Amino acid sequence: MLCSKDNGMLELVNYRLTLSYEGTAYSGFQIQKNALTIQEVLESCLKKLFNQPIRVTAAGRTDAGAHARGQVVHYFASPRIPVERLPDALNGLLPKDIVVTASCLEKNSFDARKNALGKRYRYTVDNGKFPDVFWRRYAWHLPVSLDLEEMRSAAASLVGEHDFKGFQATGGSVETTVRRLDEVSIKREGQLIHFYLEGSGFLYKMVRNIVGTLVDVGRACKGPGEVPDIIESRNRKKAGVTAPAWGLCLEEVFY
Repeated sequence: MLCSKDNGMLELVNYRLTLSYEGTAYSGFQIQKNALTIQEVLESCLKKLFNQPIRVTAAGRTDAGAHARGQVVHYFASPRIPVERLPDALNGLLPKDIVVTASCLEKNSFDARKNALGKRYRYTVDNGKFPDVFWRRYAWHLPVSLDLEEMRSAAASLVGEHDFKGFQATGGSVETTVRRLDEVSIKREGQLIHFYLEGSGFLYKMVRNIVGTLVDVGRACKGPGEVPDIIESRNRKKAGVTAPAWGLCLEEVFY
């Protein structure tokens, strides 16, 4: 994979990066024509390092304002920079709200999106009477009484393989809306409530729609027994509100 061609040009190799970012200032991960995105900024810095246009592929898109602790991307480029030096080199060019935390070389067949076996997300609700100022960009402030046990009961209905079309926002285009959730857990930490969702894959705004539904259960707008009915109905209108993007963080991608 690192051999030189006859004309002296180095063959392209497949780089894999893990990055964290605070998404507040960006219109999501995926590149757009009239808005600043994580992908645009990352590709601009990569172009400066490698002196060639580079297009990255991410494990998954994140919404405008959402965050990531363990996003994974891959791209092909000539091996001009030792892979172990990439994080330091990129972090010297990237803005402070995007950080590369790991890098490695992969086989040419590796694809950050297609080879992902699963993902883990965290959604945070600030349940204090007054918002925690240090979490204002990372948590949905809800100063209402939330019944954790009722929410946990409802969350248990989501674990397993189901058709999650009722939790898919319009705008997503997929071959099937069947997904497998291995974990939907809820933990309180002071005035913060963290929702953890881990599974094989997620539909467009699925995590945020699930959290909005569980919050409706927690404040007694819905009962835990309604969640299986929402799944069965495949009707988005029966589920809860879409939780704001800033409470969402992509924690890890599994391969």
